[in-house]
Amino acid sequence: MEYNEIKKTNKVLLKGKIIDTLEIAYECFGENFLKTKLSCKRSSGTEDILPVIFPERIGNIESIQPGTCIEINGEIRTCNKHDSDKNKLLINVYCNEFNIIQEEEFYPSDDIELNGYICKEPVYRKTPLGREIADLLLAVNRKFGKSDYIPCITWSRNARFVNELPVGSNIQVSGRLQSRKYIKRTEDGTEVTKTAYEVSINRIRLIEKASPKENLETPDESCEVQSTPA
Repeated sequence: MEYNEIKKTNKVLLKGKIIDTLEIAYECFGENFLKTKLSCKRSSGTEDILPVIFPERIGNIESIQPGTCIEINGEIRTCNKHDSDKNKLLINVYCNEFNIIQEEEFYPSDDIELNGYICKEPVYRKTPLGREIADLLLAVNRKFGKSDYIPCITWSRNARFVNELPVGSNIQVSGRLQSRKYIKRTEDGTEVTKTAYEVSINRIRLIEKASPKENLETPDESCEVQSTPA
């Protein structure tokens, strides 16, 4: 799958401010891949802190400094990391292209477009105030036969709609990538603050509805969804 084809199924456009210095995340075939975090504010004023990976070959890496206003074109990438007896689903924005933006021209934005397949039964619920929510896991194809498994959340009639779709259905969604703090209690009773990432969906289009018996290969059921550790 070529880059232009990837953009059709997994497209990320972020505008925000770099808040951490770049550091090496990993090395692959002799190339370094560097990570940092991006602050992106919603219209409500809530701040999402999003993890971003930059391949070294992208060039002009030295211009990415804390406080830099930047526009990033890329994709969401996920991978499983085995930790003790569980798999952790690591989630990052992978940068394909970026532009430095002047402060006076800067305004934050967070736009995600995905085309993928529902790979687990959606989890539908209602809040104590009666608001409808559905969590779903979307499998999005990547080149070299790989897939990214992306957690998503949707609301109201969109939640009712996806709850009726069988596993394997192909949908196109748009929304934003958001960060969410939560408290996890460890085996020894200690409470640890962690960050989860998910796509908050605002639009859904059904591409093809699967038969109820269709199923997809998904990450391990014991998978804990979170970002790359800080």
